[in-house]
Amino acid sequence: MKILDILPPEHVVADLSGTNKLEVLDELAGVLAAHHPEIPKDRLVEVLLEREKLGSTAIGEGIAIPHGKLPKLSGVVAAFGRSRSGVDFQSLDGGLTQLFFLLVAPEDASGAHLKALARVSRLLRDKDFRQRLLAAEGQEQIYRTIREEDDKY
Repeated sequence: MKILDILPPEHVVADLSGTNKLEVLDELAGVLAAHHPEIPKDRLVEVLLEREKLGSTAIGEGIAIPHGKLPKLSGVVAAFGRSRSGVDFQSLDGGLTQLFFLLVAPEDASGAHLKALARVSRLLRDKDFRQRLLAAEGQEQIYRTIREEDDKY
């Protein structure tokens, strides 16, 4: 699975306005709902918050991969958001989170969901890639950076 198979350019937010966990989740859910009528924004936010109660999806190194499942989706969809100043997302390492990959999968697609999580995790392990995402100017350059990294694998 390639990230670009589930992340079109219009799902990239170069400068998140949210300053806390709820605002960031709401903003990214809004991006998906705006482009996918089968995704009810409020329900997606509820699903994401339920998942966060199990443990933060902020895995450290400035990264969070919030994720959840919804019915009626035809496949996994993603949104990416960046907060240059960082957000307290209750990260495992206690640091602020700047890079957010939101993944939403159909309720019956555990395999695809796990593959997407693994793919995003693998890409974000690369410190140079994370730095290039933070330094990128605008949506277009962020998307190009993701595409270049995605093409390596």
